[in-house]
Amino acid sequence: MVIKETKLKGCFIIKPQVIKDKRGYFIENYNQKTFNEALGIEINFVQDNESLSTKGVLRGLHYQLGKYAQAKLVRVIKGKVLDVVVDLRPKSSTFGEHLTIELSEKNMTHLFVPRGFAHGFLVLENQTIFSYKCDNFYNKTSEAGIIYNDKDLNINWELSKKELIISNKDKILPKFKDAKI
Repeated sequence: MVIKETKLKGCFIIKPQVIKDKRGYFIENYNQKTFNEALGIEINFVQDNESLSTKGVLRGLHYQLGKYAQAKLVRVIKGKVLDVVVDLRPKSSTFGEHLTIELSEKNMTHLFVPRGFAHGFLVLENQTIFSYKCDNFYNKTSEAGIIYNDKDLNINWELSKKELIISNKDKILPKFKDAKI
């Protein structure tokens, strides 16, 4: 496993070891002991989520507030996404900055998103399966978000606005400057 911290402190790109042969491949997606030792933190994932989406679906930018904040370990099982995270930690040197990364079944890259980050992704291939682990349980009353096309964040989503499929709930999220943090 190769782990590299991104430009956003505490956010890591993880490339697991892939063992390939004529039968296919084997990959250990997650090992708590190895993961915690490599990142130097203690994470206990308690919930796994998965979505199936078509090309153009944009989910996000979402996060949980307060004691329900979540760290996530995200990956793509099938297909490809543009994954986006935004640092919402007011005391962070990278507060308000974002990171984009392509996650796909081909590159098998994982991204660790610490608590205090907004997260979203744009599906780049039909029938994409996106999977993620959370270190805290979802709580509806603590959900929050930021509008995907916030001008201050200036995220390049790679597809035109007319190609995007966005839920009504995500279309009315607040701007970054107005978001609850």
